[in-house]
Amino acid sequence: MPQSSVSEFIRHHFRHFNSAALVDAADGYRSHLDAGGRMLVTLAGAMSTAELGLSLAEMIRRGRVHAICCTGANLEEDVFNLVAHDHYVRIPHYRDLTPADEEELLARHLNRVTDTCIPEEEAIRRIERAVLDEWQNADRAGECYFPHEFLYRVLRSGKLKEHYQIDPVDSWLLAACEKNLPMFVPGWEDSTLGNIYASHCITGEIGNVHTVRSGIEYMISLADWYRSASDGQGIGFFQIGGGIAGDFPICVVPMLEQDLGVTDIPRWSYFCQISDSTTSYGSYSGAVPNEKITWGKLAADTPKYVIESDATIVAPLIFACVLGQ
Repeated sequence: MPQSSVSEFIRHHFRHFNSAALVDAADGYRSHLDAGGRMLVTLAGAMSTAELGLSLAEMIRRGRVHAICCTGANLEEDVFNLVAHDHYVRIPHYRDLTPADEEELLARHLNRVTDTCIPEEEAIRRIERAVLDEWQNADRAGECYFPHEFLYRVLRSGKLKEHYQIDPVDSWLLAACEKNLPMFVPGWEDSTLGNIYASHCITGEIGNVHTVRSGIEYMISLADWYRSASDGQGIGFFQIGGGIAGDFPICVVPMLEQDLGVTDIPRWSYFCQISDSTTSYGSYSGAVPNEKITWGKLAADTPKYVIESDATIVAPLIFACVLGQ
């Protein structure tokens, strides 16, 4: 039998329920771009450790993503994987681990994320040494940069190239760096490198705690970007997971309108969320898109999609459809 493309397979088999919502969302994404719109993608969870870069990097290179908002964990874990992939340990039977098993992983300096363990020395400490140089250089020069800008500087310096353990084309942060993609990383201090940065401020190795710029400054930067990029067909919002990666950027529209009094700011012009969070107990991550209308984030006629499933399965399939693969 002749092999079909991923897109053909999906269109033939994905006809109902969440699978149909996947197809609709992919079609909406393509229609938005075809009409001249831009797309912001948000990354929550452990998407980088799940190696979403295998599909997201190509989306970035081919101009299907125009900005990213991610957690500090996703920002750093793509680079961890880039330099230490061969040292990661996968534990497919992680559900069977006992507390004693977990202590053994700790003793081996393996930090577990579901079925995957990140090696401390080869990943975390290697990146710490590289980025600490950049932090201290900026500190001595009295300069300040955003968290993602420091990692862009590390990647552009070439100091990590000898340690690459995956094909660089599969690193989404490298692709973003090459495009100088706008990036927003709210709550960066809630990350491994954020903790490490705090430790170096405490020891005095970094004198100015503001050498790494803050989340408030990220919101100001996001507001500037949104106002300059929302002309024409506007900006779509493709949300993977929930949490601060999604909550932070979607608020820029009501902030501009309601707090700054900007009268001509458009709503987000497309919305899709991949999530397994349920609509209950005040969960914002699980809230249906219509709730966002009441907050001035989406309009009644904004195309809206929700896919209740595992993002590690759904996102690469949507990206394949958007890329025509």
